Amino acid sequence: MDRNVRWLGFGAVVRATGVSLVLPFLVLYLRNVLEVGYAEIGLLVALTGITPLLIVPFAGFLTDRVGRRRVFLLGLAAEAASVLALSEAMRAHSLVGVLVLVTTVQIVGTIAGPAISAYVADLAQGSDRTMGFTWVRIGWNVGFTIGVFAGGVLIGFVGFVEVALTAGIVLLVSTGLLALILDPSPYDLERAGSSLAVGAGGHAPRSGSMRGSFAILARDRPFLALCGAVALSMLTIGQWGTIFPLYVNTVLDIPYAILGAGLALNGLVVVFGQAPMTRASLGHRHTSLFLLGLAGYAGGFLLFGVVGQFAFALVPSFFVVVFVLTVGENLSSIPGTTLPSNLAPATDIGAYNGVFFAIVGVGQLLAPVLGGAVIAASSSPLIVWGILVAPSVPAGAILALYVTPRLRAEANRA
Repeated sequence: MDRNVRWLGFGAVVRATGVSLVLPFLVLYLRNVLEVGYAEIGLLVALTGITPLLIVPFAGFLTDRVGRRRVFLLGLAAEAASVLALSEAMRAHSLVGVLVLVTTVQIVGTIAGPAISAYVADLAQGSDRTMGFTWVRIGWNVGFTIGVFAGGVLIGFVGFVEVALTAGIVLLVSTGLLALILDPSPYDLERAGSSLAVGAGGHAPRSGSMRGSFAILARDRPFLALCGAVALSMLTIGQWGTIFPLYVNTVLDIPYAILGAGLALNGLVVVFGQAPMTRASLGHRHTSLFLLGLAGYAGGFLLFGVVGQFAFALVPSFFVVVFVLTVGENLSSIPGTTLPSNLAPATDIGAYNGVFFAIVGVGQLLAPVLGGAVIAASSSPLIVWGILVAPSVPAGAILALYVTPRLRAEANRA
């Protein structure tokens, strides 16, 4: 594994710690501090995602034309500054300020996302690429585990404002660390005209015009169908990051500390389970892995509905459900991080990742709207989670029946 990929994974530990101290608990700040309603929370969360969704395809094109390292370092620096400002908006109890700054955090994170994916793809090929994305994901989840556990404990003692301030400082440290230790990728070096721009496959090719990239993407119907199916599945999967913790804390009355411990369990299952699960997945179809992961999400949410309906052993059941959901997350993340780069021409890896993030982001954007509306409309956990699982059925059918037969076998292989 290239040393830069390993350092990127280590940097992800620190960055994820900062992000996870505060952002997973944002919906609880809206509900418990600003007293915003459930349906309104869903709409507001969606509102903060609209601008990042519009920007992300262009972030991919920017990555191909400006350079991977430069784009993601600038994005991460802006992310740190935005989280620091968010702590002040929370101190002022400013709903508008919080929403504007959360939107800003998502925008700059969105700009960095395709650049990070393209950077890893430049440095690894084939199964090494799959493992490279896995190590970055493991690093992120080490930090996520630390962050959500600490956040769940600290928010109850010192409050949201101080925790957000701490998060901003941690993000500044991680960005400085990455700036110091990460080299430009072979693609970056080639664009700068360096004689060192030689990777395992030779010189990285130059990207064409943005219009040409759009034309390539428009003709790639299997890739667009993949994006659409994953976007539809996000109406189910997307409940994990927002509606699930909101439901756990405010409907089932599970306290912050236990919620933080449960989210930390999620991180631990990734840290210790993702690498062996990825190694076991090598050689299998990416689309099959995603279908198994989607089934894990659906099964976990339905189990949660049954447990909530009968109020059976809520706290231990909550940890069991988190484990099941995380297995689904581990499986689906393998194709989610790797397959867009595998399907892309070498000159358009950033563009493919940007468009994938944008289309999938539509599902992520709509997920909290759907979840908030369903929670507000029904008091039955089984009905709530039954409705929220339903979109996974057509999403799985599109992947299995249309997308899989049309993808190149070597690109669809983990």
